[in-house]
Amino acid sequence: MNDVVVTGLGLVSCAGEGIAAHLDALAAGAPARTDTERFAPYTVHPVAPLALDGQIPKKSDQRQMEPWQRLGVYAAGLALDSAGLKGDAALKGAMHLVVACGGGERDTAVDGAILTGLRDAEDAGAYLNERLLNDLRPTLFLAQLSNLLAGNIAIVHGVTGASRTFMGEEAAGTDALRIAQGRIASGQVDCMLVGGSYSAERPDVMVVHEMGGYLRAKPFRPVFSREPEAEAGFILGSGAAFLVLESADHARARGAKALARLMPVRSDRTRREPGATARSVEALWRASGLETPDHVISGATGVTGITAEEGAALARLAAGIPITALGDVTGHTLEVTAPFGAALAAGLVAEGRAREVAITTVGHRRGEGVLRVCAV
Repeated sequence: MNDVVVTGLGLVSCAGEGIAAHLDALAAGAPARTDTERFAPYTVHPVAPLALDGQIPKKSDQRQMEPWQRLGVYAAGLALDSAGLKGDAALKGAMHLVVACGGGERDTAVDGAILTGLRDAEDAGAYLNERLLNDLRPTLFLAQLSNLLAGNIAIVHGVTGASRTFMGEEAAGTDALRIAQGRIASGQVDCMLVGGSYSAERPDVMVVHEMGGYLRAKPFRPVFSREPEAEAGFILGSGAAFLVLESADHARARGAKALARLMPVRSDRTRREPGATARSVEALWRASGLETPDHVISGATGVTGITAEEGAALARLAAGIPITALGDVTGHTLEVTAPFGAALAAGLVAEGRAREVAITTVGHRRGEGVLRVCAV
């Protein structure tokens, strides 16, 4: 099996852009930007201002993308720059692409009108069907498809090898990295661009997560301090993270510096019965070969119950080891959680601040994952 190395990193979030800004935020352990006004009573961590022209030179391209797509295309460009691949058209033409993200923004005016009318509808089912048939614009739906991010990366940056898109909350990002690592390790592919993006600054996502009871309707508080239940819930953050992954031989042949090594990614999906999450994290930890990493980056959400189980498991597995919740650095980014954690871990290793970093990705509703990033 080939060693899989990280040769490029592209990050944007409330902490700013680039690995240095995010390592500073990781050390601080608190999000750099917090907005408690726009979506009150909910808090969001808005993305830092970006000079989009630096990675998306055409204004026409910028205009046709929504915020989540611009974030992803921008971060993908940063990763290609970091890996020294921006000008290598031949390699980018063969490079495979894996993207983890949700859908785009909804027509919130239509959503609001439907939800309001539903309260007084005599036949809720008939009313809903009629409104969905007559009020939704097909063109709007087509503009929200998640594979458009992969398409825009191909258009703007010329990454035109095979691509695939993953949806499904936190587990999507874990699987994107799992499959990319496995394909390179097995020799199927030499080089891949992997990552995702998320825009939290949207009223529609607030509605969706509030309906599920997952949002924290209070100002920021550290993730592992959001118990009891009255304090629980996640705070969303806008951001994007992309990594260039290569086989060690491929990176060496083109003279690229390997920042870190990504080991096989482990994932699971429990029924979320009491104790199942803790058992899953412990099993995945051992399957990953982790013993005493220098640092743990947790994707814990802050949702009641699940976060406490993960915290208890980490207290047993990583006693005395620094543990940082990613939500305390970037806010919660759903599909981007695993790529963000892996990128920050690679940055710690590349800077010589750690030899081995563990990353956990426990979803707010489903899916568990553990990643291991080591020195080369």
